[in-house]
Amino acid sequence: MEKVTFGADLPGYSVGPLGAPAIIVLQEWWGVTDMIKEQAEMLSQRGGFRCLVPDLYKGKIGVDAEEASHLMGQLDFQTAVEEIQQAAAFLKQQGAPKVGVVGFCMGGALSFAAAAKGVGVECAAPFYGIPSAEYFDLTAIEVPVQANFGRLDKNNGFSDPTTAEATVKKMKDAGCDVELILYESGGHAFMNYGMMGGEEKLKSLGFPIPTKEDVNLAWSNLLAFLSKNLS
Repeated sequence: MEKVTFGADLPGYSVGPLGAPAIIVLQEWWGVTDMIKEQAEMLSQRGGFRCLVPDLYKGKIGVDAEEASHLMGQLDFQTAVEEIQQAAAFLKQQGAPKVGVVGFCMGGALSFAAAAKGVGVECAAPFYGIPSAEYFDLTAIEVPVQANFGRLDKNNGFSDPTTAEATVKKMKDAGCDVELILYESGGHAFMNYGMMGGEEKLKSLGFPIPTKEDVNLAWSNLLAFLSKNLS
């Protein structure tokens, strides 16, 4: 993985072959940590994709939940979506025939938001995060969406299963091409399981530890969705 700049001199990290279908991988509220880089590397290795992780916090990392919450609160989602649009354009300029977006937690909400604003991606796969309906109309999304949530997620109004089901129902009623997958053993941030330090992080935050089977299934579902829509 290497440092890159894209668009209006924006920072990020990229991995994978030039000319391959590409994925923008969006950070959790912590920032661009080793864990999000590891997830991008896994997507690249398993699916043959080129991955770009935009550094939306410009180098800042939340060392605890209070600081991460502060950083997320300071982030202007509209500006972040504009930067995601620049990331998509950069990847296509580098030769990617198609670009998708995948995000986790805050990045999941931003994946939805980017798709709603039509930033030049061909599909979106958000994990456990939904943006404010006041600013982003998810029923306007015109690309395929795979929405991934945990049945045990208790982040009410942001990523709990009831909110996810209601959001996806509105999207389907509006004619959106969207699939909701609820993982029975998954709480918030369940895709951190299996990453370096991921289980310890989940325990420290009091989040459920998912089964290995659910996490493996989520990776398989994600890769199948991306391969289908980016080939």
